[in-house]
Amino acid sequence: MFGTLKQAGSYLGQSLRLMVGLPEYDTYLAHMERTHPDEPAMTYEEFFRERQEARYGGSRASCC
Repeated sequence: MFGTLKQAGSYLGQSLRLMVGLPEYDTYLAHMERTHPDEPAMTYEEFFRERQEARYGGSRASCC
């Protein structure tokens, strides 16, 4: 029962982070290690910047 509860809490936390736009750096690192072990992973700062540009379009000077 506690295993299922813990997993549900994990999914809920991940969903909330995605809803407010917080990127999952740990998930990215696990993905890179699993599927692209020969490529270097981005630093947290690079990852965060890339996610922000992907979400908000980094080429725009302002939103208005």
